[in-house]
Amino acid sequence: MENGFRSFCSLLTYALGLLIISCLRQSNATQLYDNLGGSKLGGCDFFQGSWVEDDAYPLYNSSACPFIEKEFDCQGNGRPDKLYLQYRWKPVACELPRFNGEDFLTRFKGKKILFVGDSLSFNQWQSLTCMLHASAPRSNFTYSRKGGLSTFTVMDGEVSVKLSRNPFLVDLVTEKKGKVLKLDSIENGRDWKGYDMLIFNTWHWWTHKGSQKPWDYIQEGKTIQKDMDRLVAFRKGLTTWSKWVDTNVNPNVTEVFFQGISPVHYNGREWNETKSTCNGQTQPINGSSYPGGPPPAAAVVRDVLRNMKVAVTLLDVTALSQLRKDGHPSIYGSDGKVGNDCSHWCLAGVPDTWNELLYATLISQGKAMN
Repeated sequence: MENGFRSFCSLLTYALGLLIISCLRQSNATQLYDNLGGSKLGGCDFFQGSWVEDDAYPLYNSSACPFIEKEFDCQGNGRPDKLYLQYRWKPVACELPRFNGEDFLTRFKGKKILFVGDSLSFNQWQSLTCMLHASAPRSNFTYSRKGGLSTFTVMDGEVSVKLSRNPFLVDLVTEKKGKVLKLDSIENGRDWKGYDMLIFNTWHWWTHKGSQKPWDYIQEGKTIQKDMDRLVAFRKGLTTWSKWVDTNVNPNVTEVFFQGISPVHYNGREWNETKSTCNGQTQPINGSSYPGGPPPAAAVVRDVLRNMKVAVTLLDVTALSQLRKDGHPSIYGSDGKVGNDCSHWCLAGVPDTWNELLYATLISQGKAMN
């Protein structure tokens, strides 16, 4: 009897130990989520869910957005199908708040917003400008581009939404020996100061090789080389950016976001269609998981953000965008049928959801910026 009681106590102790470990793991996972500036509303993770059809979408008509870029205007470029326009992102445990442009403009009255990054930043910035224009079509606005800086301003609400094209965040400089990507230099950062919200992005150009490689040399300190492992270089560059944010951003004044890695759909094997690309795709992948798994760069982003002093909100758009193999311009981009763009996104389309997530995050964090 005594031996049986001891065995029971041992089993009970073991079970309690497992329960405690499970609770600690859950607590650590929650803490990690919080450190990344996670977006939750009543415990709902905005970034876990699936796409559902909704005939209330799209949020705007691309033909009514007077400054839409040709490369994103798939309908204007002759795309015949329209079902891809009518999907809404549905988180597992809640409804995503519908974007309210008038409320957005009220929250940011008198404020300045800056997107910094590559053409995927441009994609999201362009989406937001069309969404705001559709929300307040009678408002006075200005739209201009000078060099790498594009500016959209709603004059009535005194809201400025700018885009600074900067594909690496760190410096790419032209010297006598050629173009040099400087992994530990970020002089460009002087132009990012004085904003109320910053939304950063980088990755797309770190992958280009051969004739499309954008640099001749990579430099870190005094070490100069022709090339290096791209994920290693990306981590080093992103770490330099993170140190700039930690040193130069006052989180009580400036809200900082990082647009997660935007996926491409050139390889059908990733979604079990061996010979496919995004061309001809008309529907999302069903469910909430992507067969090909996450891109390695997404883990790098999370690692770097996890170790920052300033809280940066990750707009974790990777997984939800991976499901949208139907959302790219493919042959209906700026190059027409001679190209196949499976990197950027049609507008209206997926980047509108990124901006809905941005808006929902601001609401969930209680951001009343005015």
